[in-house]
Amino acid sequence: MKDGILILDKPQNWTSSDCVAICRSALRVKGKKKVGHGGTLDPMATGVLPIFVGQATRIMEYLDLDDKIYRCTAQLGTVTDTLDIWGETLETRDFQGFTEADIRKGLETFEGWIQQIPPKYSAVRIDGKRLYEYAYKGQEIDIDIKPRTVNVRNIDVLSVAPDSGTFVFDVTCSKGTYVRTICSDLGEMLGCGCVMTALERTEVGNISLDGSPAVLRPQEIKERRADSYAAELERQLLPVDYPLVHFGTLQLSEEGTVSFSRGNAIAWRKTQVLQEPDAEYMRTRRQDGSIPLNARGRRYDRIYKVYQRETGEFLGTGYYDIESNLLKADKVFIEKR
Repeated sequence: MKDGILILDKPQNWTSSDCVAICRSALRVKGKKKVGHGGTLDPMATGVLPIFVGQATRIMEYLDLDDKIYRCTAQLGTVTDTLDIWGETLETRDFQGFTEADIRKGLETFEGWIQQIPPKYSAVRIDGKRLYEYAYKGQEIDIDIKPRTVNVRNIDVLSVAPDSGTFVFDVTCSKGTYVRTICSDLGEMLGCGCVMTALERTEVGNISLDGSPAVLRPQEIKERRADSYAAELERQLLPVDYPLVHFGTLQLSEEGTVSFSRGNAIAWRKTQVLQEPDAEYMRTRRQDGSIPLNARGRRYDRIYKVYQRETGEFLGTGYYDIESNLLKADKVFIEKR
């Protein structure tokens, strides 16, 4: 079975792990071949969930740079322990008198680099346990939950119904942003409380519900379990390199391909650069404008997608070591030649 990426439209009451399990079963994935998901969605959230199969799981770390877009529906006048409508109601407050202008002005204050305290019902780890594990067991957390810096690039208010206290907005944000925290913090700012009542992730990087090919529904995957469907599903896999749109692009000769497949460094003059990495995009990923580093300490503005010149085969990702003027393999996706 080939490697690649499936795009799911996750429904409510499915966990991200449920989606991984059903894809693994439907694709007849066996043995040690990995299947993973890109960006956890809570059970009550819906929308884009990329599923990475085989070698594609190795690019998941690269996608931490990508923005995500969510469509949120919120309700003024309610406070819950989970910051959303599915939690236990702690208070109800009067929300009459707040206008569309109040909501728009309030949400504008959350744009940019902001500090957020993760909700106690979240997947953030404290002392090796996720916060929701403490919360669901009624345990108090003895240490402070430290605020985290996230980037809310844009909030677009789509509709407001002042009489009912409901409103809908799109938010473009970095990894680790809690949209329900934005709702709750807005409610505290206005003094009337606010909870999230629906959340749909519409985009992850260049993958979207509207623009991506072959968006699949896990309910349908679950219902179609025949062996013939595994082959059909495999044809829906996007290429491993599909999401890496901000990396550079270069080609290697057959000789260079052999060297790259063995993890050997290659003289930079022997590469053919087709596109440079998007350095300006990379700089917007950090509050101080510095270039982020990957897990191996390599600058993202020096990472390239590497292809075989004659065939166009994707070989992996390479790093330009400017000091030694060499292309070095970051991740090799082809067998040794």
